[in-house]
Amino acid sequence: MTLVFPVFLILLFTAMPAAFAIGIASLLYYLVDSPIPVSIAVQKLATATQSFPLLAIPLFILAGNLMNRTGITHRLLDFSKMLTGWMVGGMAQVSIVLSTLMGGVSGSAVADASMQSRILGGHMIERGYSKGFTAAVIAYSAVITATIPPSIGLIVFGFVGNVSIGKLLLAGIVPGLLLMVIYMFVAWGISKRNNYQPELDSLPTLKELGNSFVRSIWALMFPVLLLVGIRFGVFTPTEAGAFVVLYSLVVGIFIHKELDWKAAMEALHDSVTDVGVVTLIVMTSAMLGHVFVLDQVPQTISQLILGLSDNTLVVFMLVMLFMVVVGMLMEATVNVLLLTPILLPLATGIGLDPVHFGVIFVTMVSLGGNTPPVGVCMYTVCGLLKVSTWDYFVASIPFILSFLALMVFLLLVPDLVMYLPNQFSGF
Repeated sequence: MTLVFPVFLILLFTAMPAAFAIGIASLLYYLVDSPIPVSIAVQKLATATQSFPLLAIPLFILAGNLMNRTGITHRLLDFSKMLTGWMVGGMAQVSIVLSTLMGGVSGSAVADASMQSRILGGHMIERGYSKGFTAAVIAYSAVITATIPPSIGLIVFGFVGNVSIGKLLLAGIVPGLLLMVIYMFVAWGISKRNNYQPELDSLPTLKELGNSFVRSIWALMFPVLLLVGIRFGVFTPTEAGAFVVLYSLVVGIFIHKELDWKAAMEALHDSVTDVGVVTLIVMTSAMLGHVFVLDQVPQTISQLILGLSDNTLVVFMLVMLFMVVVGMLMEATVNVLLLTPILLPLATGIGLDPVHFGVIFVTMVSLGGNTPPVGVCMYTVCGLLKVSTWDYFVASIPFILSFLALMVFLLLVPDLVMYLPNQFSGF
């Protein structure tokens, strides 16, 4: 095991894709340190794909890509403008609300960040917003997408940790909404100081707001139908993936009438690429997970952290600090796959509910997508908007501080996270 982490980090910092870095480092353990045959590593690669719950991920990815080509995104954008475009820093507020609404469509922070960079980014800069602030708002609002159902990160956590995916999806709603509110306050304060103007000249009338709501109704109904269907046993979380694909096709072809054959093929092409990346990481992470079990890594790390303090709050603060650091080094999906088997037993051992821990954990590691040196969202937004990473980082400091403050608050007040899962205990 002593060879695995150094080799993994060396490969990662040579810009090798994370899946290959994980696979090569894990295979080295089987070849050098383990008495177990190398064929076991191959078996772990194969069996990782034979999971019914994991089937939800490619289906949700496909549904998200289909919905982005059915006109749903532009309808949600118009609705977001009606809701918040009249506020100070109107376009920044629109970006934050749009990310919250898009969470129920894409389930991916990177997809949301790249979409908003193309649709809103240039317009915000033309309206006088600084490039750094524009990039920071888009990137950090995309983190909301990681908690609002259907969150791919929460599905992966539920699969790896054997935690109820239905409860996790429900538990992500309140933190996602609170993150939206806090980001809106931060954006308002920065916009007030820099005199960023509203997007709309006045408050929309109830009729305008109602018309925009009706145009967006099929997108807004999507997460509601998803959770209600799971709650009342119409389908499992995995079967819900098939439902949302069918839902996307019906909305795109028969209701909005904007999904043609070319757009469907583009969505399918993008989905195959996205699923390939995720699946390869899942496969190699299963091999590394077996290495963790063989070398009792979870027990070792638990003993190390618990040896520093016997106070539950201090222990989890140390765990949160650890999550921030690893989030800066590895992509969120990799972190969820690698760290869930290590940190979940520690969290439950100190009395945390696995659903409560899962929501905080997935949200925390999603922050790493916006921080150097391995921030996928950061590089995506900065690349598309041609913003220097330094300008972006300086502008993002208020968002980072508010994010961490909320995570500590949610840790101290678990009832906020657990309210909906407890109310709908049938999940």
